[in-house]
Amino acid sequence: MTKVKVLYHDNCFDGVSSAAVFSRFYKGRFDPGAVIEYEGLTHKAGQQISEDLFGPAENVIVDFKYCASDKLTWWFDHHESAFLSAQDEAHFRRDTSGHKFHDPSYKSCTKFIAHLTQNVFHYPMPDLDDLVYWADIIDGAKFPDAKTAVELKEPAMRLMLVIEASHSPQLIHKIIREVQHKSLPDVMEDSEIRSTFEKLYTHHFESIEIMRRAAKCTGGVIEFDVSGHDLDGYNKFIPYYLFPESVYSVGVSQSSVRAKVSVGTNPWTKQERRQNLAKLCEQYGGGGHSVVAAISFKPHELDNARAAAREIAEILQNDLKGN
Repeated sequence: MTKVKVLYHDNCFDGVSSAAVFSRFYKGRFDPGAVIEYEGLTHKAGQQISEDLFGPAENVIVDFKYCASDKLTWWFDHHESAFLSAQDEAHFRRDTSGHKFHDPSYKSCTKFIAHLTQNVFHYPMPDLDDLVYWADIIDGAKFPDAKTAVELKEPAMRLMLVIEASHSPQLIHKIIREVQHKSLPDVMEDSEIRSTFEKLYTHHFESIEIMRRAAKCTGGVIEFDVSGHDLDGYNKFIPYYLFPESVYSVGVSQSSVRAKVSVGTNPWTKQERRQNLAKLCEQYGGGGHSVVAAISFKPHELDNARAAAREIAEILQNDLKGN
């Protein structure tokens, strides 16, 4: 009976789905009796993953930055900014376990893991295809329009709201366990998950109105500051729903653990984009993907976050002027 510690990207549909797909794979392929413990990881300023988070046996990180620790036994990530340092990347490159994987060409880590479990480890899990499909849609922003992304009609989208906005680790871990064996509509029928959704759904529409008042769009770039509101887990597609003509968004939010700058590309823009947002945010200690990235500051560094957001917005506006 192996003890497995799975660290996943917290409050993220792709992170939760990645943890679920890996867990099903590990129990099916290696140890049906494995005892799996979960812990969410949140990007914080200057964050190093502490070895104190690891257990005595198998330690897994999914959908999050690499940790150059010999205690790490499995790793899967699809972010362009996957390594905090060149030394971390060199540590990864030296690994010969065959259990650590990185490919930023994938829109979702969930789909990346599912591909590996089927094609490298020869363990397909077709009953999880719907979960993999929706993780790829959500993390890759593959919706037909912003309205679909914001109105939350599908069970997967409703589950996304619960995952992104819930402050209960116990509920998130329950979802990780449930989606391994149940369909997404059935998971949403769970009384605790459904009641949590109903409360958050009301707040979701309130957040649209808060964003409407806080946001402006100048030169193709949306800017907003919702640090004075409880909106750390807001739906990231709301800005594009409000300003469909936009190309980029730059927002500031705040929680008890960080001040955050979120930078994104409108998934539905027809205008050519030339900025790699991961590279841009790396200049401020952040990172992510080429089309969506973020920077985390310490909670008391809100003014620094605001200054960085203004600088980035100006860079993007000037870039669009050159198109």
